[in-house]
Amino acid sequence: MRKLTLLLFILANLTFVQAQNSEKELIQNTEKAVKKINDTIEGEGWKAKGTVSLLLNQSSFNNWIAGGEDSFSGTLGINYDFNYKKDDLTWDNKILASYGLLQTKNADYEKKTDDRLEFNSILGKRAFGEWYYSYFLNFRTQFSTGYLYGKDENGKEIRTENTKFMSPGYLTTGPGIYWTKDDNLKINFAPLTSKFTFVDGAYTSGIDQATGLPYVDGSYFGVDANKTMRYELGFYASVYYKLAIMTNVTAENTLNLYSNYLEDPQNVDINYSLNIIMKVNKFLSANLSFQAIYDDNAFSGFQTREVFGLGINFGF
Repeated sequence: MRKLTLLLFILANLTFVQAQNSEKELIQNTEKAVKKINDTIEGEGWKAKGTVSLLLNQSSFNNWIAGGEDSFSGTLGINYDFNYKKDDLTWDNKILASYGLLQTKNADYEKKTDDRLEFNSILGKRAFGEWYYSYFLNFRTQFSTGYLYGKDENGKEIRTENTKFMSPGYLTTGPGIYWTKDDNLKINFAPLTSKFTFVDGAYTSGIDQATGLPYVDGSYFGVDANKTMRYELGFYASVYYKLAIMTNVTAENTLNLYSNYLEDPQNVDINYSLNIIMKVNKFLSANLSFQAIYDDNAFSGFQTREVFGLGINFGF
């Protein structure tokens, strides 16, 4: 945790001085700072690697007969691993964070194009062969407030607050057994997994903002009226697979499955992520991020998001 705090502190300071440094100097400072952290970590038996990407998109129109609207969007993403391995003990950690905004000329509000904060950690002690006794933790939430958009009787755009940081927030954790062949393929089974769903009590009392009707038990991410947490006990399985599709093109696949023993075990929660990095050179890459979620407590269908762009990419 000390090393993670140090990393975030350095990234924050580099952002602050960005306006005072040239792009080349910023890149050099970022590389030096991260190399210092990685050297420290690896000196203690750790290995660290990751990427920081910035995707930008801008459109401008002037007397354009075909039509169009001025817009600007940007997405900042972090994918960082810090892993420990010594003797018969392993500890793998991954941080996934991304945030993006879109502003169009005629819109009253800027809108999010991406919002994700996720931390994965799995501790393993060798049992036999390539199998380990394990204990894992997965935490997911978002950074900022999410809105439902609509129009009033005059056609003016309006928005209603629907989600925010830690509402919902998910914590999934439990013991299990873990198999890994190498850093590119990892599988974990956890038959006694606890899942906690946290929400703000303001969303589960009074009027449901999405429908305008009195709140009904379980209609906000499965949490009952006037409650702030939902507990589940079930079976959890996860698969991580990274492969090189071709030269300078890599794909990371992560699949998480969860079945709740206590209620509707046949309704398996699914969370699949795909991250493809197509490297152009040392600093530029095309990035594709795709995520699909099925959780009937949140929405009766698949939730999907996809972000693609060409951007600045810091590898470390």
